Amino acid sequence: MAELSWYEELTAEQAAEVGRLLEAAESTDGVAPVGEAVRLRMRPGATGSRHLLARRDGELAGYAHVDVLGDSGGNKVAELAVHPEHRHHGVGEALVKALPEQSLRMWAHGGHPDAEKLAEKLGFRKVRELLRMRLRVENDLPQPELPEGITIRPFVPGKDEAAVVYVNHRAFDWHPEQGSMSIEDVRAKEEEPWFDPKGFLLAFNADERLVGFHWTKVHTPVLGEVYVVGVDPDAQGGGLGKALTLAGLQHLREQQVKEVMLYVESDNAPAVRVYTKLGFTLWDADVQYAR
Repeated sequence: MAELSWYEELTAEQAAEVGRLLEAAESTDGVAPVGEAVRLRMRPGATGSRHLLARRDGELAGYAHVDVLGDSGGNKVAELAVHPEHRHHGVGEALVKALPEQSLRMWAHGGHPDAEKLAEKLGFRKVRELLRMRLRVENDLPQPELPEGITIRPFVPGKDEAAVVYVNHRAFDWHPEQGSMSIEDVRAKEEEPWFDPKGFLLAFNADERLVGFHWTKVHTPVLGEVYVVGVDPDAQGGGLGKALTLAGLQHLREQQVKEVMLYVESDNAPAVRVYTKLGFTLWDADVQYAR
């Protein structure tokens, strides 16, 4: 049996221990078991989380994170991982059973078959699917065609955070997570080792008002990401989203990456069509379950 302990905040030592568990899980499964937001919440001083640690014979065997602030629908959201050396000993089931029962959503990254079996066994059903698509960018890309009066420049730290958050909120007011991004969230990501303002492209209209952006991310020397593409509703429908996407892809190719990935909601048919026409193909999917 696993010994479970809840924490409102992780110490630096606990965070390092959990980090090693997450790395072991990712190495085995080929996909990160938790999202970026969870790793940011593991930092000392971070709030809005509950951390559940499971130990077997004194060793950290499993970890679960609960976002108690919840998504825009008021759901508490959990993500968990079990160390490969401690799987099939009931650790995952013990973690899930210890999670809060009310308004709980649970992510399974990469659609892992063990997660699907566990979800079915414990009475969860699939309620959301986030597709991960990818594109090789070694070949030529179409040139971005900017709408009339639109100019693009890189993000300037300390200057552009508020404008980005405003446009992001307008573009993603429907999204459970992205729409709630704050200025503090942007600044926290500016401290991440991957952050590069040159890869954060901002689009302004003739009145010098921000109307869209493409935030890119480089994961490894060969893998980049279309991290976020946001277009103000007032500027949608004129090709700006496609132009920003292509501008960001060109930037990533200039960084010598070979492949670019992105996430898109499975039921966002217009976006899926745009990315498919650009040559993106399905890689895998993250699945969210609810009781």
